[in-house]
Amino acid sequence: MNLEFAECILSVSTMMKAGYSAENAFAESEGDMAMLFGGRSIICRELALIRRGLLINISLEELLADLGRRSDSEDIERFAEVFSIAKRNGGNMPEMIRNTAELIARKAEMRREMDAMLSGKKMELLIMEGMPLAMISYIGITSPGYFDMLYHNVQGVCIMTGCLIVYMAAIGFGELIMKKLSDQLG
Repeated sequence: MNLEFAECILSVSTMMKAGYSAENAFAESEGDMAMLFGGRSIICRELALIRRGLLINISLEELLADLGRRSDSEDIERFAEVFSIAKRNGGNMPEMIRNTAELIARKAEMRREMDAMLSGKKMELLIMEGMPLAMISYIGITSPGYFDMLYHNVQGVCIMTGCLIVYMAAIGFGELIMKKLSDQLG
């Protein structure tokens, strides 16, 4: 939603530079977003609601604030607040909108990069969790008797039990780190 909204407000900014009012620019940007994301995209449905709201004389500021609340997007809520203040106090609206769109797009790109890095680390964790078991299985199958000294006496059982405890603790710690990272990014 944030990426689609960023593209939408870039389109709105361009239309405002061409002379459209903010209200008309938002209403007209629905066609651009339909070409870019498809007519059934979230942003197209939201722009249709904005267009209908404008037809029944609801202010654009109220419609954008409502969009921010419904989307539960901090970026859209902030944009609605900044838009409302800029509209009341005047200023270079197209430039303000363009700067906000670029900021939202950069933030979305950074989030995608962090998600990709986190996915890579999750895959590494899965490989690291399975590798010791795969190695032990491989050695046990290809070299029968290799582990006899570790599993057929008290000393070996104690060592391998300690290794198993450390291994399980490492898995638990790795899963905990991944969960905390996912929660912070999500």
